[in-house]
Amino acid sequence: MMFSVSHKTAFVVDHCPYMAESSRQQVECDVLTKSRGQGMIPLAPVSKSLWTCAVECSMEYCRILYDVYPLKKLVICFSPGQNRLMSALAAVGPPNPQEDPECCSVLHGLVAAVESLCKITEYQHEARTTLMDTADRVANRGRIICLTNAKSDTHVRMLEDCVQETILEQNKMAAGSDRLMPIQQCELVLVHIFPQGEDTLVSDRPKKEVSSLLTSEVHSVRAGRHLATKLNILVQQHFDLASTTITNIPMKEEQHANTSANYDVELLHHRDAHLEFFKSGDLHMAGSTSRDSGLKETVTLKWCTPRTNSVELHYCTGAYRISPTDVNSRPSSCLTNFLLNGRSVLLEQPRKSGSKVISHMLSSHGGEIFLHVLNSTRSTLEDPPSISEGCGGRVTDYRITDFGEFMRENRLTPVPESPDAEASGKPPAERAKAQLERYTRYWPMIISQTTIFNMQAVVPLANLIVKENLSEEDLLTCQKTVYNLVDMERKNDPLPISTVGSRGKGPKRDEQYRIMWNELETLVKTHVAGSERHQRVLDCIVACRSKPPEEEERKKRGRKREDKEDKAEKNINKDSEDKSWQESERLKGAVERGKEEQGESEVIKDSPDSPEPLNKKPRLEEIQLPEKAKGPVSLLTMWTNRITVANSRKHQEFAGRISSVNNKAELYQHLKDENGMDLHENGKATR
Repeated sequence: MMFSVSHKTAFVVDHCPYMAESSRQQVECDVLTKSRGQGMIPLAPVSKSLWTCAVECSMEYCRILYDVYPLKKLVICFSPGQNRLMSALAAVGPPNPQEDPECCSVLHGLVAAVESLCKITEYQHEARTTLMDTADRVANRGRIICLTNAKSDTHVRMLEDCVQETILEQNKMAAGSDRLMPIQQCELVLVHIFPQGEDTLVSDRPKKEVSSLLTSEVHSVRAGRHLATKLNILVQQHFDLASTTITNIPMKEEQHANTSANYDVELLHHRDAHLEFFKSGDLHMAGSTSRDSGLKETVTLKWCTPRTNSVELHYCTGAYRISPTDVNSRPSSCLTNFLLNGRSVLLEQPRKSGSKVISHMLSSHGGEIFLHVLNSTRSTLEDPPSISEGCGGRVTDYRITDFGEFMRENRLTPVPESPDAEASGKPPAERAKAQLERYTRYWPMIISQTTIFNMQAVVPLANLIVKENLSEEDLLTCQKTVYNLVDMERKNDPLPISTVGSRGKGPKRDEQYRIMWNELETLVKTHVAGSERHQRVLDCIVACRSKPPEEEERKKRGRKREDKEDKAEKNINKDSEDKSWQESERLKGAVERGKEEQGESEVIKDSPDSPEPLNKKPRLEEIQLPEKAKGPVSLLTMWTNRITVANSRKHQEFAGRISSVNNKAELYQHLKDENGMDLHENGKATR
């Protein structure tokens, strides 16, 4: 099959009286508003007819086609030259509103278009002559684009039936002729045109198959700029074109020669010029935008000031002809003249960060402008990259070891052909493909994107779940693996969760297990249709990871209670610290006041008159220490307790202190007068 549908394109423009109606899109003709003298009446705006809009858009379709494909893509029914085509259309003249619609019906044009598709082109004749014995391989396909004003959907179906019947008739005639070829496939594109401000009577319809020979699609479009945009989109779809917008083009202003401004120019070319973007995945980085409600997309490339005129210095992987979208605009004209003068323009991908990447170049050859694709990635002439470098050189944590094991498990071996093997089931090649499909249903390529494949505990289940059929022993092994995971969660064991790209220590332990269970469930779900035992494994996972509502509520209440206790403990600790500080200050003040009352403190030393120390040392719990404050013990209290214990071991405890009440002993109890009055003042004894 050497010729596609786009080899032949037949345009049929309706010349009925209704096409003389106004499109109702105003065009301003008075452009001399500033230089017009006084007393001159301004020119009224005009509007084009539906016929004029259809002819202009058809010509624009042909212009883009001839710019990008000067050869082997034909528009028949018209002359292949642009000037001759315009002259022929001018000779036809505008539609006559008074003419009988039956005499200029669009059906005559559709019949003529089908007849022209049956004619053999020079390229088809050359291919048939070259192939000789295999002339049947030369296919005859074509496309008919009809611009008309249909009355209703029923009218559209009538036009489709007319084309279908004409194809059948012409194929019968072509079967017995040497200068005709039967049509093997025809695409009918009906474009319904109606004035602006009116409601359409024909509904849009996507491509559908009318018969094995004919497919049809319907577009209902308003005349004017909407029709031009629609045909611009159709020419991209029909001939596999793409759009590139060149931004930041510096141009000098006509009014001010010393100033310049930046302009944008949109170019159409073959889609393969963006192939490197699709391979590297950087198409979004090139600035893909949408226009006309997402119907049209363009890739943005930034103008880079050229430094050389030599084309040979750049390593190009492809060159594609371009066609400006708005050929008559001043920016497009300036860019075209600049390139035709022998200059070349480098284009770079607009990036928010990092170094700029020059990916394309505009240059002319023999009077035709080409968009060159520069090699912005690793050259094919260099050594192949290591797998650890990744596609973009950033991803380095590939599961290389696991992939080696995967290849060993899916190694192909030659199998002798035997009728018994074929009768027993699928052929070996089909079984191998089926096994490879099962093993790759869920297989993360990067270590940081998986949890279960980094866990040794999940290995038994992961190796068994990819089998086509599970035995009862395999089922028990999978269930045991799930129970082990439940036990790990109960013990709160850590999981190998990647923290790449996350701040802090990563997700909490509960979140880690939630991620693990979700991934495990995803793995098993991809194989659940294999057998009933696969479903039982999934049921086991769902049952083990789900908890009863009351247990969840109890766990939630316990978590809230722990939070409250932690908060209360923090408050108590804070209060205890404050009280300990206040207690230490109070004790310190009491010691200082005691020194002031007693004068200089006397140091108690061992003397010959002192009794011998007892062998039995008092226990720490028998020593009455100052009352402890609640909460943590302060440093002063700890030091005081230590000194007290150390001193108590050096001598026998004072008998009065032992028999004291509330750590207070009454001195000189026998010194009282006959009337029971104390003979000392304020508890001070006199010698």
